[in-house]
Amino acid sequence: MTRIPGVDPTTATGRSAELLGAIKAKLGVVPNLYRVVAHSPAVLDATLASGETLNGGVLTARQREAIAIATAEANGCDYCLSAHVLLGRGAGLTEPQIAAARHGASGDATFDAILAFTRALLETKGHVSDAEIAALRATGLGNEALVEIVAQVTRNIFTNYLNHVARTEIDFPVVRTAA
Repeated sequence: MTRIPGVDPTTATGRSAELLGAIKAKLGVVPNLYRVVAHSPAVLDATLASGETLNGGVLTARQREAIAIATAEANGCDYCLSAHVLLGRGAGLTEPQIAAARHGASGDATFDAILAFTRALLETKGHVSDAEIAALRATGLGNEALVEIVAQVTRNIFTNYLNHVARTEIDFPVVRTAA
């Protein structure tokens, strides 16, 4: 059962109403996660802004979605896994790439290096080794990609944890984590 009910976009006021309206205009719906985040207009604004800003970085939409899938799987977040599997398909991830993001390797060196680094970040709580950084760089990815991967992982940890706390109702086709 949900512990933090979402803000109803039709009765929201102030900045939350503005932001929820913008989400609806962009997506056609307001996902339950954003309804929960809307309890704090500052956090909703920051969440949306960070996503938009990171979309302009060097990582592709497919890479960003793979990172989100790997993070959701590692953190046992069914809400985020469900959302990002759907978004990942929309960004062009294949079913083998989705499976790789969740559990294994895809056979693409760059894709696999991003996923390995993502998993290392999660497993070590950011205390990655020199070898793990070198493996990422060996694929041609530089510091900009490295920093963006860290940003994507931490951004997704926030939504994973908030969904755990709130027990947000999944409003996407449900995909369950192995956890």
